[in-house]
Amino acid sequence: MRHIMVLNAKGGCGKSTLATNLAAYYAAEAGQNVALADYDPQASSLDWLARRPAERPPITGVAAYDEGLKHLPRSADLVVIDAPARAHGPELTSLVNHAETIIVPVLPSTIDIQAVGKFVKELKHVGKVQRRDVKIAVVANRVRENTLIFEELDEFLERLRVPYVATLREAQNYVRAYTRGLGVWELPEYLAWPDWEQWTPLVEWLDSRRSQP
Repeated sequence: MRHIMVLNAKGGCGKSTLATNLAAYYAAEAGQNVALADYDPQASSLDWLARRPAERPPITGVAAYDEGLKHLPRSADLVVIDAPARAHGPELTSLVNHAETIIVPVLPSTIDIQAVGKFVKELKHVGKVQRRDVKIAVVANRVRENTLIFEELDEFLERLRVPYVATLREAQNYVRAYTRGLGVWELPEYLAWPDWEQWTPLVEWLDSRRSQP
């Protein structure tokens, strides 16, 4: 059973959006048995799952903010973990111990750029990361291309010495998908093909040996 965690100590960076779309991709496109574990007491990922139509490929929800990962189904091929904000110190170490792969979403803002630099530095000092038992990548999230702040974020992430694997645009498709309990991969092609193209490098990295210890 593989564990992919979406993690950033900074709130509001789109962790739940990435987590729900990853869960939907692996359930709908890859045909895997997927569990979605929500560590955030706001339970945004589980709220999304409650909206999911019964005819879509099923995803098992786990309220990890309450009892951790005790109730993961043994039949799951993949667990997508939506981590809480403000995780530092022992809490961060405990979370990282549950993952083999970590995706860090970053927004195009000066505050988020400064925060992720400090967070990745702290993350690299966690024992499991130091032992290379977990792989990390960053994703530029909710970007508007051809803006100065995106150029700043893009240059920063290129220098971060962590794989920078995808750039995801700010788009209403994510709102449309969330309100219907879907991922962008499950929206009509004529509507979502630009987002499919942007997700392709991320899922290719996740499906490669580079993303696994």
